[in-house]
Amino acid sequence: MSIKLGCIADDFTGATDLANNLVRAGMSAVQTIGVPGGSLRADADAVVVALKTRSLPADEAVAQSLAALAWLRAQGAEQIYFKYCSTFDSTPQGNIGPVTDALMARLGTDFTIATPAFPDNKRTVFKGYLFVGDVLLNESGMQHHPLTPMTDPNLLRVLAAQTRRKVGLIDHAVVARGSAAIRERIAALRAEGVEIAIVDAVSNDDLLVLGPALKGMPLVTAGSGVAIGLPANWGLAPGSAKAPARVAGAQAVVAGSCSAATNGQVAAFIASGRPALALDPLRIAAGEDVAGEALAWARPLLASGPVLLYSTAAPDSVRQTQGALGAERAGALIEAEIARIARGLVELGVRQLIVAGGETSGAVVQALGLEQIAIGEQIDPGVPWCSGHAAAVDADISIALKSGNFGATDFFLKAFAQG
Repeated sequence: MSIKLGCIADDFTGATDLANNLVRAGMSAVQTIGVPGGSLRADADAVVVALKTRSLPADEAVAQSLAALAWLRAQGAEQIYFKYCSTFDSTPQGNIGPVTDALMARLGTDFTIATPAFPDNKRTVFKGYLFVGDVLLNESGMQHHPLTPMTDPNLLRVLAAQTRRKVGLIDHAVVARGSAAIRERIAALRAEGVEIAIVDAVSNDDLLVLGPALKGMPLVTAGSGVAIGLPANWGLAPGSAKAPARVAGAQAVVAGSCSAATNGQVAAFIASGRPALALDPLRIAAGEDVAGEALAWARPLLASGPVLLYSTAAPDSVRQTQGALGAERAGALIEAEIARIARGLVELGVRQLIVAGGETSGAVVQALGLEQIAIGEQIDPGVPWCSGHAAAVDADISIALKSGNFGATDFFLKAFAQG
């Protein structure tokens, strides 16, 4: 079997975001959790390998990404797609630049594009600047991100700090003239020694115009938005993929993200009168059995509807916790405890589980032993329901892996009301 598009995602929610867009644009897609040990078990037009590399040291992120590339090429992938967050989450050390450099070198290509634009989720790029809704990236709340604070909205500067390659721009005036103009601009940039080009996009129309210009390019790097324009390069049209049915059972949300969007979603769930339990990072760090207490709290409530367990907090509270524990230690402790809680919830009969936060999602799917998931119905742009077998607890489940920044305020309530 040969796959058309082989994708490498730097976190687990981003992987489902990408797979969701590919399915909606007409590609059958399978998402693997990590690099599979053997060949792909199902036929698919696209395979998305979900890694947890966004916040790793750059050398580890590169090594895992190259392993994913090797596996995808062994499956016959015709084009490679490196997917990162639509808010370009990274630090001056990486990992977007180092991983892009390594993939380009291994593929023997001297040019690729980069754009996190995802207009459906209000991420747009204009003159190389990234906007979140109506404000620049550094005014969106992302400047407070606990692991990858984004304080510069200029993507050329951000990427140039991470790569040894020359970075250029394909601006909106070029994109507006169509695919042929984009190809001409690419040729001109290559003649100038540019190897990575940031691409402006303020609407889905821009992404659909960009798609044909990327046909045959060995490597594409982007958020998930560019995916909507690629299936047509293989003659595939939207609406042809069938979504798996949602698994019936108890419902729960676990939230580790501290983004503004997730804070709003947690507040909306609580305001609806449904049961919610806050998890105290300091008690977790002190070695107290927070997971055991949380599961004892949830057990009698699950039969009556969805429950929420969350470590989500406002920026000031996050800074206090990080000051007491250190940012990396605080994050790792919370992720591990939420993963224990998620596994326990499934053991208690939860079969529809929402996980909020990229790092949290990575910890949860690993704790559940999910190896492959099928992409189902979309809840909000970038976030679908997925279905898979949780080998660690021997249960089929439906799971939604939500990037912290994604989803409307009523996301948790809306997700369970579907179907």
